[in-house]
Amino acid sequence: MSEKIVYLLEDDKSITEVIECALEMSNIKVLSFPNVRLFKEAFENKAPSLCLLDIMLPDGNGLDVLKYIKHIDNKIVCIMLSALGSEIDKVKGLNLGADDYISKPFGTMELIARINAHLRRIGDKSYNVGGLEIGLLTHEVKLNGEKLVLNKKEFELLRYFVENPNIVISRDRLLEAVWGYEVGETRTVDNHVLRLRKMGINNIETVFGVGYKFNTGV
Repeated sequence: MSEKIVYLLEDDKSITEVIECALEMSNIKVLSFPNVRLFKEAFENKAPSLCLLDIMLPDGNGLDVLKYIKHIDNKIVCIMLSALGSEIDKVKGLNLGADDYISKPFGTMELIARINAHLRRIGDKSYNVGGLEIGLLTHEVKLNGEKLVLNKKEFELLRYFVENPNIVISRDRLLEAVWGYEVGETRTVDNHVLRLRKMGINNIETVFGVGYKFNTGV
């Protein structure tokens, strides 16, 4: 079974310790961050399966972090943890894209049950193209059984290709889908494609004057 990774953004040390203990006892790996800066540094390096987000933080707001996560990848499950438990607060979080909202104080059994329910729902969808294996939940990529090390944007670009196989995709469309730019420097796309090819991923064909196509051989 693929390892489940949860990121916890919470500045209250006692709450952090309780959640960490509960998740570890449930065989769910958890990485905790006391502030937004450290959370984003880790997120840029590797995205988790699920995020637990406090709202009131020393250097920011959990709702802004929620928007940040969903802009990058709206498939990542986000559960808000907050003492702001009014209906208006919950609606605001859910309208911004939160997948769930748990008011403090909460029971750890309920928290674990909700986390597991979300993880079962998203599963570990994966793609297999020839010798290329891509785990969407684990963010692991293997080529002929050998693990490849991709940064976040390289992984997101590769995922976009495999989710849109055998069709020509313009550089502008790739910039918008992966980087969130409606207008930008298309060499950014070319450089990332070049790095993927250097790793041995040779399915990406250049369509001159247009963009790229991920060829599955079908």
